[in-house]
Amino acid sequence: MVKSCWKPSIEGDSRGCLDGLLWYKDMGQQVYGDFSMAVVQANSLLEDQSQLESGLLSSSSSGPYGTFIGVYDGHGGPEASSFINNNLFCNFKSFVSENQEMSTNVLRKAFLATEDKFLSLVRKQWLVKPQMASVGSCCLTGVICNGLLYIANAGDSRVVLGRSVRGAKEVIAMQLSTEHNASFDAVRDELRSLHPNDQQIVVMKHKVWRVKGLIQISRSIGDAYLKKAEFNKEPLLPKFRLHEPFRKPILSAEPSLLVHKLHPDDQFLIFASDGLWEHLSNQQAVRIVQTSPQNGIARRLVKTALKEAAQKREMRYSDLNKIDRGVRRHFHDDITVIVVFLDPQLINGSSCYNSPMSIKGGGRLASRC
Repeated sequence: MVKSCWKPSIEGDSRGCLDGLLWYKDMGQQVYGDFSMAVVQANSLLEDQSQLESGLLSSSSSGPYGTFIGVYDGHGGPEASSFINNNLFCNFKSFVSENQEMSTNVLRKAFLATEDKFLSLVRKQWLVKPQMASVGSCCLTGVICNGLLYIANAGDSRVVLGRSVRGAKEVIAMQLSTEHNASFDAVRDELRSLHPNDQQIVVMKHKVWRVKGLIQISRSIGDAYLKKAEFNKEPLLPKFRLHEPFRKPILSAEPSLLVHKLHPDDQFLIFASDGLWEHLSNQQAVRIVQTSPQNGIARRLVKTALKEAAQKREMRYSDLNKIDRGVRRHFHDDITVIVVFLDPQLINGSSCYNSPMSIKGGGRLASRC
């Protein structure tokens, strides 16, 4: 395998290492402790995008300070997840400045503004690139600020908290995000209540529940063909077009929101696309982080998931690694993992903001905003 690595990580360094289809940054520093990131590609074009931004969270110089984490799991192509990676944090900073504080409403506004801008882009390119209407992305974000963790999620990526329990040896796993996948009864019930006159709003297809028989998730950014009737026609490919017109959006970009007050026993957070959770349970992932060195822990989680994927297909991990992108998608999805460690002393206000960090999974340089 081709192996290349930039010079060793330094404080504020936004570069990583590349090992075949695996990109990783084994250890970096954010406002409230250390972090580790890793991404493995399976699709012909990498559809997972991710970022960590630590330092000033607003467009003005007055603060607040904190850490922003984003995992964007694209589908149908990389355009939506790349757009989110280049625009969501900039929109978020603008709304923080406008509201002069951090809140779940700020995150919600950033999601909806990013959605509106992407749909505008789809509209502009409709005649020359109609397939953009069928591209979308899950969107999971977390913001650590002033002792609180704010979570916003649309889709089926997941964030899990590792919390120590006094008197117990094992760190327990607490899932903090709500997922929007038609495999869950609650999601199917929600869709049916929103579309009471549509008997085909969720359909079992090839043993998998799908919205309109097309897609598993019920919330996303993008997927214009299931949100705006103007795109449910030619020149969009027939396989994406619905036979009957629709008057209200079928999918939504509205995120599920949560605020969690960080506790001294909260040790770390695992943000990951569903590619990881297809192969590891919440508790398995937390146990790996608990019992392993922090340096390189995101890469360890990705490799553990790949070994599970290989075992399910009765093949060796070394043989899986020889399979190129594109074909690799038959064995596993793109996988993104960001592990954020929480230092109680820094959470409680003794942080130093001198070294901002801006890094994007896959090694792309961060866009300025």
